[in-house]
Amino acid sequence: MKKELPKVYEPQEVEGRIYEMWEKNGCFAGHRDPDKKPFTIVMPPPNVTGQLHMGHAMDCTLQDILIRFKRMQGYAALWVPGTDHAGIATQIKVEEELRKKEGLSRHDLGREKFLERVWDWKHQYGNRIVAQQKKMGASCDWDRSRFTMDEGLSKAVRHVFVSLYNKGLIYKGSRIVNWCPHCVTALSDAEVEYQDKPGHLWHLRYPIVGEEGRYVIVATTRPETMLGDTGVAVNPNDERYKDLVGKKCLLPLVNREIPIVADEYVDMEFGTGCVKMTPAHDPNDFEVGLRCNLESIRVLDDHGVVNENGGKYQGMDRYEARKAIVADLDELGLLEKIEDHQHNVGTCYRCGTDVEPIISASPRPTPTGWRTSTTGASPVSCGGVTRSPPGPAPTAATSLCPRPTPPSASTATPTTSPRRRMCWTPGSPPPCGPSPLWAGRMKTARTSSTSTPPTCWSPATTSSSSGWPG
Repeated sequence: MKKELPKVYEPQEVEGRIYEMWEKNGCFAGHRDPDKKPFTIVMPPPNVTGQLHMGHAMDCTLQDILIRFKRMQGYAALWVPGTDHAGIATQIKVEEELRKKEGLSRHDLGREKFLERVWDWKHQYGNRIVAQQKKMGASCDWDRSRFTMDEGLSKAVRHVFVSLYNKGLIYKGSRIVNWCPHCVTALSDAEVEYQDKPGHLWHLRYPIVGEEGRYVIVATTRPETMLGDTGVAVNPNDERYKDLVGKKCLLPLVNREIPIVADEYVDMEFGTGCVKMTPAHDPNDFEVGLRCNLESIRVLDDHGVVNENGGKYQGMDRYEARKAIVADLDELGLLEKIEDHQHNVGTCYRCGTDVEPIISASPRPTPTGWRTSTTGASPVSCGGVTRSPPGPAPTAATSLCPRPTPPSASTATPTTSPRRRMCWTPGSPPPCGPSPLWAGRMKTARTSSTSTPPTCWSPATTSSSSGWPG
């Protein structure tokens, strides 16, 4: 008896069977054909541990339309699929599972065992998004699917990394980065989400050395960072403090003498006109520190815990240390006042943790990180966004290949956030390079001397026994 057509279309009854037939008959396979013009799309790889969302669906649909249209036009069409290792997201997920189910951290397991768990996670969840793409009917050549941690791609990354170094397009240097103490990684400006949060403005007294009873009063929203203060800045045109420039004040609790310097960055109209300088924990202070030759003292570790430079507060979480420091200053009579203060706080887009501006300290153990050179970049219209005066350019940086300039300012389309509209114009701070992840690729190079360009380590050196490149 002939089955009736259903009154309502039921895709689950039809589409899976049709897609299986397409795959079985090699309908999506790409073949070289000298008589046909080639057309290739390389899929921007989605996270291997992720799942399909609306952005993926739209992007996948547009690529599928293009590749199918080109096939019908007679091109030798190829759509190459792939997945990204998503080191940060994967590491966070595996660590959470370890903590919840076994009460362990990655450090308890060690790198090799932890990477085995990462591979287990990849095998368990890694094909979910691929299956979802197939459900959408994506006409990829799945036999050519690549994973960003495949050995061939890992070799390519090492090759490019060393090539960029040899061309002077990357270098080692210290800069302030947006650091997430929970994810333990640096974030780009685009990955920081700002939230209005209620807070406080603490006004602190710093005694002037040799002038009993005289203080400079500074205000801060992060009292815990005072442990790393290495100066106090005033505006050179501020008559109130001209006699103090060149003198020193005593940093409370630490009892370290720090200089009073003059810099035009300081706004005479804001607060008391005195600004505490913590070059290792604030981007503006870092630039002032370069200009005024101030020391950078990092007082928080990668997890937001006070380090060995914090004296008796060592081992305290940053917020725990904040309470203790404020209480001790109050007891010493060095807390002028506390004001309620509503301010924009940067948070990690992944986990929502408050971001800590911190001086880059990777790769360990040197206090520097890999940076991308922007010296020599062509001026690009930034939609009228202005910058504060830039600090001195890093001496290690060399010329960057010029990028094309838009035809006119009117062609630049601004986004919702001025911060994200920043273009790499001369004077812009260079972006940070790779972060030290266990579930990522170690972009390590070695040199035989300071004058010799680095060469890539062999795959055996940069790969762990688990097979996941370091």
